[in-house]
Formats: sequence, structure tokens, C-alpha cells
Amino acid sequence: MFMDRSERVTMCKDGKYRWIYEMSLYTNPTILLLIMKIMGWINVGIWAFVLIIELCDGPTWKGVWDVTVTFFYVFLGMMALCVVGYYVYALISGGKYVVLFEMNENGVMHKQMPPGVKKAKLIGHITALAGAATGKPGMVGAGIRVAARTQMYSDFKAVKSIEPFPMRHLIKVNAPLNYNQVYVGKEDYDFVLNYIHEHTGK
Repeated sequence: MFMDRSERVTMCKDGKYRWIYEMSLYTNPTILLLIMKIMGWINVGIWAFVLIIELCDGPTWKGVWDVTVTFFYVFLGMMALCVVGYYVYALISGGKYVVLFEMNENGVMHKQMPPGVKKAKLIGHITALAGAATGKPGMVGAGIRVAARTQMYSDFKAVKSIEPFPMRHLIKVNAPLNYNQVYVGKEDYDFVLNYIHEHTGK
């Protein structure tokens, strides 16, 4: 079982569900697998391009074999670099990937939070975000705008497929050019998965 932490999914006054997920970069391989998948497909694409050039110059089995073997070693090197780079990033990030999620009937937002942000502070952010949506801007601190460094939004109308991975506490929400990863604790996993199913029809 992955050593991740998740706050319970909470309905806020603005009608949005919010929760915080803190993922261990050392025990949950989801991000590493995604990086390796992307780099692997890049390698396959370059291999195919070079192979087409080789075939146009006069196809020989030796030429095809040499290109394939070369790119096989390039692939192994890229995978090794992915693993090393990932664990360097994990060390810099304190071994954690912290995300704030917002979800309503229209879609789900994935907001990555900066390394080192305390969970108590993030819980306070949920209250502040809800306060802003209910017309109380005084509840919103400037830190919230700084905290959300990166984000990805999935519009449920555009979603083409959903892939559940309960053992990794992960729900992949896929749309054209938009592949969102929703993390949620086991206590609320079925609720969030069913909610996304109901509002996407997928």
C-alpha cells in the first residue's frame, strides 16, 4: 500500500468539493511511470523517423537492425536518466507531491502546491477559496495565489475516457490534449469515481 495521505473530500459553501492529496514520490510510482511513458514514446517516434529515412536510402536487414539496436540502447539510457532525474526531483521536493483538488458538476481542477507547504496551511486554503466564491474576499490570503503554481482543469463535457487505478489511488480523466490525474484517498475513492462517471457519462 502506498504511503500517501489524503484529506476527506469536503463540500464547501460555494458548491464545490475540495480535498488535498499528499503523495509520496518514493512509494507511489505514478509520476515516474508517466515520465517514462512520455520519453519512451518520444524515443519510438524518433526511431520510426530514422528507420523511414534508412528504408528510403535502400532497405537492408543490416541497416534496420543497426538502427533498432542503436535506439534500444538509447531507450535504456533515457529510462535510466528518467529514474535518476525523478529521484533528484523527489529529494528537492522533500519526497512529496501535494495537490489541491476542486470538483463540481462541470469539471475537476488539479492544482499542484509548492514543496514544503504545511498540510494545515492547505486546509486553511480550502476555507479561504470557499470564502472567495461566496463573496467574502477578505477571507482570501495572497498566499493562495502564490501557492497554486501549476494546474490542470478537466471539463467533464470534453472527457473521452476514464481509467481507474484504485491501488494507486488514481483516476485518469482523459480528454483530447488534456490528461488529468485525480488522486483521492481510499475512503472517498468510490465516491469521486462515481461522481466523475455520472457527470461525464464515461
